[in-house]
Amino acid sequence: MVDLSTNYLGIQLKNPLVASASPLAQKVETAQQIVRAGVSAIVMHSLFEEQILRESLKLNEDLTRGTDQFAEALSYFPEVGQYSIGTDTYLRHLTNVKKSVNVPVIGSLNGITDGGWVEYAKRIQDAGADALELNLYVLPTNPGVTSAELESEYLKLIDNVRRQVQIPLAVKLSPFFTSLPNFVKKLSETGVNGVVLFNRFYQPDFDLEELKVIPHLVLSNSNEMRLPLRWIAILYGKIKIDFALTSGVHTAEDMLKALMAGAKVTMVTSAFLQNGVEHATVMLSDLENWLVTHEYTSVSQMIGSMSQQAIADPSVIERANYMKVLSSY
Repeated sequence: MVDLSTNYLGIQLKNPLVASASPLAQKVETAQQIVRAGVSAIVMHSLFEEQILRESLKLNEDLTRGTDQFAEALSYFPEVGQYSIGTDTYLRHLTNVKKSVNVPVIGSLNGITDGGWVEYAKRIQDAGADALELNLYVLPTNPGVTSAELESEYLKLIDNVRRQVQIPLAVKLSPFFTSLPNFVKKLSETGVNGVVLFNRFYQPDFDLEELKVIPHLVLSNSNEMRLPLRWIAILYGKIKIDFALTSGVHTAEDMLKALMAGAKVTMVTSAFLQNGVEHATVMLSDLENWLVTHEYTSVSQMIGSMSQQAIADPSVIERANYMKVLSSY
């Protein structure tokens, strides 16, 4: 019997297949279906900073409307910070999902400023989340802001959250850092337990008839995992932190590559959206069959076995690989 278990963020999981943050977690019934199909944990869909801000502003507008005519009415309303806003729906749903499944549930916060992050990180913890994933989804557009300034703000935010919550903490990053190894090292020094590589920026498109900028969603494919695969292989063993690979994991072969690079878990959404949540069962069955065929007794045996520090020629993961590809075309 092959042991598929792995340990991610200090949490023991029955296998390395995790459902990443997506609309699939928005219904308790769907979350239960994914778990029955075999996933070892669920990352909740994200609570966005814009939601917290927008709902707070809307509430403030509603509470103060008309008070210029009836100033005494102000005394009848609670302070905004004490009022229960719509994001409570997210917290109640998280609690319901946690009660309905027998696997760890990871909360998700998406944003880039302190704002309500620390407060909502604590509330997600109190709602029953086993861990928290902070999603740094930001596209820097101000030419006057340096990368050092941005990274300093990120680290301050993450440190503030880390100080306020006791549950394990992961940070989901984009690949757009001048020195990704240095930033991940600094994350580990704040006490972050893991990093998720990488976030996918959804690029907008132009509607040439309506002359509008429109959202454009394209699901991932297996080729997209090469970028996180390479970086995890480079970073594994150099920084004391857990790695999760997301973007492009569709098959058992993709899972195997991620694990060999050094990932503790693989996170999947697109494959489930394309093939149905039952695809998780296929992926895990194929994973186990491969391990048996190649005489592995556990997943832990292979984690990091193809990382940069484990292979005979480490340069093939860096620039030499680039040169070889160009010369072989």
